[in-house]
Amino acid sequence: MSQSHQQPALSKCPGCDEPPAAGDLFCGACGYDLSAVPARPGDRPTMAITVPPAAPEAPAAPVASAGQAAPAASGAEAVRWPVAAEADSSDVPAPVHRPSDLPGTDSGGRPLAEQEQQREQAQEPGAAAGQGAPLGPGPGPLGGPEPSAVPVRHDDRAEPGGAEHSGDFALAAPDPRTAEHAAAAAAPAAGGKLCVACRSGRVDPDGYCENCGHAQPRERDHMEQELGSVAAVSDRGLRHHRNEDSFAVSSTALPDGSPAVVAIVCDGVSSASRPDEASAAAANAANESLLASLPRGTHPQQAMHEAIVAASEAVNALAQEPAGAMEHDAHRHQNAPACTLVGAVMAGELLIVGWVGDSRVYWVPEDRSRPTARLTEDDSWAAQMVAAGLMNEAEAYADERAHAITGWLGADAYELEPHTAAFKPDRPGLVVVCTDGLWNYAESAEEMAAAVPADAQEHPLRGAQVLVGHALDGGGHDNVTVALLPFAVRPQGAGSACETV
Repeated sequence: MSQSHQQPALSKCPGCDEPPAAGDLFCGACGYDLSAVPARPGDRPTMAITVPPAAPEAPAAPVASAGQAAPAASGAEAVRWPVAAEADSSDVPAPVHRPSDLPGTDSGGRPLAEQEQQREQAQEPGAAAGQGAPLGPGPGPLGGPEPSAVPVRHDDRAEPGGAEHSGDFALAAPDPRTAEHAAAAAAPAAGGKLCVACRSGRVDPDGYCENCGHAQPRERDHMEQELGSVAAVSDRGLRHHRNEDSFAVSSTALPDGSPAVVAIVCDGVSSASRPDEASAAAANAANESLLASLPRGTHPQQAMHEAIVAASEAVNALAQEPAGAMEHDAHRHQNAPACTLVGAVMAGELLIVGWVGDSRVYWVPEDRSRPTARLTEDDSWAAQMVAAGLMNEAEAYADERAHAITGWLGADAYELEPHTAAFKPDRPGLVVVCTDGLWNYAESAEEMAAAVPADAQEHPLRGAQVLVGHALDGGGHDNVTVALLPFAVRPQGAGSACETV
């Protein structure tokens, strides 16, 4: 009947004399590899090894293997292990004997001394036995583990000077975790994301490394996109734990071949569940709807209306998902997912805007001496108070209820009322599409124009980055998203028109 051989318990660690716990493979005090310590016979203090025959031409007798009695040899005298030198405070771990210290051959008939010489030659140039080699136990006396070619450290502190300058000794025995790390490092190469912390583990769908457990930065914390003449930037801000805004920018062609540029910006309602999913679903649905309807010849203003309806349906669909989808959002009230939406389309000589909620569109002319304008009206408590004549604008927006929205996309919205407006600018300018995370720090049209850099018309991405930085410098209390669309006008285009619905 086969038996399992267990490592005998050690009374103290050979490296630091601390008593190890039962079953430990490494010393908890110094990290010494306890599995590399030669097994101590339980019933006899010495182990007999056959002495080679006296005749020089005769091969040496085989060495007895662990757990086997040495074959008897007529007239042979047993060879005992030499007494090891006593360790002092500088010997960490205690000196051990190498196979070459004793006569004998390996299973192939080669003297053990030749093996030791080959090992020394395989080391780095200039490394001699006992010089430059890591301190630690050598191979076991009878077929034990081979020493590691490269020193292995059992701590995670990477020192610039290497192991020889760190004050820590390197262990010759391989770290059993090394193979696991190597296998994990190869996994992301076949697919998946690589952990930014340990650079070896695969990131699971929840955003945590399967190797070290480190939480990964979320891609939506900061997003930038530039597509031809339109650019957008979104940032988590300085106070929120995640980015609940989303955007989509794209371009297509009208039936006559002229270009059409689209920018959609959505802001998730933080008091609802899964606001980040709601904003992403709305932005994608509205963008896809516009890209499908504009090339068919649908009037841009009608196309914008249909896009808002499509975005609303996409957000409503999130509320129909199983309750398990909300488990990761248990700290929020389980209201239906909701968001606001604002969008702009440049098609031909028209500028079309559409919105639901309190995200805005501003017009900043290229000639800053000309008047600027805000092209949207908020669906908010403050806007309703001003429209009803109950408060002036300064009083309404100073109230703590000012930013309570009265219109949004979501299954619990009172009634969907998409707003659209069509403009025909008579001069070039810049269209600013943004969430309240930006306009809270540049509320009036004049303040927004002052925050827009002078070269934003030629470099919209840089301009969007500057505007996001303006909000962050102001405190970054909310997520910040802005899209910039430079609007060019033909020189012969005189006059202007505006139609609002």
